[in-house]
Amino acid sequence: MKTMNIIRLLISLSLPLLIGAVSGLFTSNAIPEWYASLNHPAISPPNWIFGPVWTVLYILMGVSFYMIWNQPAGKAKSWALAVYFIQLLLNFAWSFFFFYFKHIGLGLLDIVILWLCLPVMIALFYRIKPAAAYINIPYFLWVSFATILNAAFFKLN
Repeated sequence: MKTMNIIRLLISLSLPLLIGAVSGLFTSNAIPEWYASLNHPAISPPNWIFGPVWTVLYILMGVSFYMIWNQPAGKAKSWALAVYFIQLLLNFAWSFFFFYFKHIGLGLLDIVILWLCLPVMIALFYRIKPAAAYINIPYFLWVSFATILNAAFFKLN
C-alpha cells in the first residue's frame, strides 16, 4: 500500500471515530443523571451497548469513506462526499441536541433528517463503489432504530 493510501485510510478511519469521541466527551455527563431520570421506552437497550455499536459503525463509515475518496475525481464523487460530510455533521449534532442541550425534540428532528440523508448517501456511494454502499446498511438500520427510540423518548417525556 502506498504511503498516501495509508494516510488516507488513517484519516478516513480517524475522522468518524474522532467525531464520536468528541461528542461522547461533551455529552457523557448527561447520561447518569438526566438520561437516567427520563421515562425509558420498553425497546431501550442497555447503555453499555451504544459504545461498541457506534465504534463498529464509525469504523464502517470510515472504510466506506476511504473507498469513495480513492476513486477518480468527478461530479458523482463530489456529491457522494458532500452528502457523507452532511450526514457526519448531523450525526455529531444529534448527541449535542439530545444529551448536551437535553432537547429531545431537536434531537428527533436532527435524527429524522439524518435518517433521510443516509439512503441518499448509500445510493450515491453505490453508483461509485457498491461495497462502500453495502457496508453502510448496518449504520442505516441502527439509525432507523435510534430514530424510533428517539421518537419514543419524545413521546414519553
